Amino acid sequence: MKLSNNAAVPVYTVAGSNTARPLPEWLVRKRKRSLKQDPEFANRVELLQDFEFDEASSCVRVSDDGDWVMSTGTYKPQIHAHYLPHLSLSFARHTNCLNETFLLLSSDYTKSLHLQADRFLEFHTAGGLHYSTRIPRYGRDLLYDKHSAEALVPSVGVNAEGNGEVYRLNLEVGRFMKGYEVDVGGDEAGGAIQGGINAGSVNTGSVAEKSHNLLAFGTSLGTVEFWDARSRNRVGILSAPQDAFEGRSEITALEFHRSGLELAAGNSSGLIHLYDLRSPVPLLKKDQGYGLPIKNIIYLNSGTSTRAQTSEPKILTADKKIIKIWDPRDGAAWTSAEPAVDLNHVEWCKDSGMILTANEGMQQHAFFIPQLGPAPKWCAFLDNIVEEMAEDPDDPNAFGKSSVGETYDNFKFLTLAQLRQLNLDHLVGTTSLLRPYMHGYFVAQKLYEEARLISNPDIWQEQRAKSIQEKINKERESRIRGSKKVAVKVNRRLAEKMLEREEKNERRKAKRVLEKGGDDNMVSLDKAPAVGEVDGEPKAVAGVLSDPRFARLFQDEDFEVDEKSHEFQAINPSTKLPKGLTAVEQEELDSNKGSDSDDSGSDSEAEKPKSRPAKKEKSQNDGRISSSSYKKAGHQSQRTPQMVVSSSNKKPQRSHDKTFGSRVSKLKDSRAQASSNTIVVGEREITFAPSRKQKSAAEESGKGQRHDRKDRRSASGNVFRGM
Repeated sequence: MKLSNNAAVPVYTVAGSNTARPLPEWLVRKRKRSLKQDPEFANRVELLQDFEFDEASSCVRVSDDGDWVMSTGTYKPQIHAHYLPHLSLSFARHTNCLNETFLLLSSDYTKSLHLQADRFLEFHTAGGLHYSTRIPRYGRDLLYDKHSAEALVPSVGVNAEGNGEVYRLNLEVGRFMKGYEVDVGGDEAGGAIQGGINAGSVNTGSVAEKSHNLLAFGTSLGTVEFWDARSRNRVGILSAPQDAFEGRSEITALEFHRSGLELAAGNSSGLIHLYDLRSPVPLLKKDQGYGLPIKNIIYLNSGTSTRAQTSEPKILTADKKIIKIWDPRDGAAWTSAEPAVDLNHVEWCKDSGMILTANEGMQQHAFFIPQLGPAPKWCAFLDNIVEEMAEDPDDPNAFGKSSVGETYDNFKFLTLAQLRQLNLDHLVGTTSLLRPYMHGYFVAQKLYEEARLISNPDIWQEQRAKSIQEKINKERESRIRGSKKVAVKVNRRLAEKMLEREEKNERRKAKRVLEKGGDDNMVSLDKAPAVGEVDGEPKAVAGVLSDPRFARLFQDEDFEVDEKSHEFQAINPSTKLPKGLTAVEQEELDSNKGSDSDDSGSDSEAEKPKSRPAKKEKSQNDGRISSSSYKKAGHQSQRTPQMVVSSSNKKPQRSHDKTFGSRVSKLKDSRAQASSNTIVVGEREITFAPSRKQKSAAEESGKGQRHDRKDRRSASGNVFRGM
């Protein structure tokens, strides 16, 4: 999409020149690499597939149901029909001659009437050409009167009485009726019967089908004649004002307002006059600016009654150079679109901001004006694209150069049902405080608050409860604070520690303020703590994390604190690592591991109970046994257990003995004293010290067996194991 008019009301060129460059397929393949770097080609938008002709287009129409677009063009003379929900060309049909203009007789494309350049009228259906008939002279325009089912063809030249004719083809009866005879100046120049160069003509016409169904025909004399289709009589003549230098200009475009009381007439000099049918004096005169004949006049009236009441009236006029949209009340310009090629016909998609054109050149143009209306349903995605372009503050083609969201800062969106609930529906169409948008309105915030208070008088109680809740939440926030996450790269623990200290000081300060009466100003200066202290304790400097002087401390890895270093552990004793084991303790631990592997190996070799190691070997594994093994040993009824709790968090103390033998003997004494029935529970060791009552014969025999196998060589090869 390209912004073709960067003004207060932007106009986006969706299809046409400078939006998508048509390249042949073989050239695209050949220039594939170079086109990847071309942003214009990469970002092209093709709204409708094959929305173009080989040379030029002459006329374009949109069906009443909004699903079809039919257009005619050349060369060769052909008809294109696009199915809008699929955004593609449905069919193309060739004709024998160039098309002047056409009409869609049905709500879709299935019935159409075409005025050809060879004086033929062709009726086309979905299957093709249905019927063709010829008219006596060349036609200039084509109208359709729905009330009488008649096709009206204004023509060139005069009849035998010297009057111009508007041919009437009754589609219900199937034959020509007596035409309307319009005064075009008579046969003054000669050859007018055959349609000569200087012959008078009926150039255009219009039907007020939404009101009184009056017919208006514009002539080459610059007059407008009004006819009543019911009595087929002339009811009035309107003479356009003359130019003092150029004389009388021809009427080239006519359009009735929906009310039927206003008529817009465009002439060959590029002037548009607005008339009230009750007065021959024009209400307004508007100059198109180029002095070219006016080709199209369209009243941009919305079909939705609510939108029509709230939207400002607008009128579209077009010559072959430019399309202008302006206010019919004072003639103030609203926006304009100027394509690069000459225009032949303009069509407006009803109740939307889409405008389609038939023009000279291959591609037909499509313009989208967001402020005129939303995008049609078949291209609703354009609304999102335009919003993204308009809300980007860095986009030079945005609606405004200001920041995002300023357009609707002081407005609240309400639907029509919500307006009725607030008793504001009577303001629709009467004030600018209600701006229509989509299915609702943007209402001024002040107006909304006042209407809400009037409609609900008890709302002050809700507001009071809301304010009380806000105060409670604010007080809770001063007492309870959640843990904040610190977003730093290095030294995270240091940053969290500093933040925690700051929060702790803030809580102390809030507590002190509440004790003094709840106001910080009530704290006496003599009792207040000194700067940098809170309750006699030093306060952490606030804002260290955000101070640029200390920024590298939390960003640069060179400033990372090594918590395993000796200097850090000296300053922070609580972070010291546990001391390592002594050589004797490490050897004892290795021997226990070896005995465990030996026990597992002996169990795998023989599964008999007598081949398993004795309880003494089991007790050498850190001096601990489980309660299950104790029960299996058969001590439930023979021993009375006594629980002794000893801490397992005690650090191993170093021996001050000088000789290695004394250390070994001490270790053996400590093993003998320690009980083998120890259970580890959490951070405590629970030791069972049973007292023996009397020894049984089975125990004596077991002890002898253990003594006999005491000299058994250990698989670990530790020579100190049997000492």
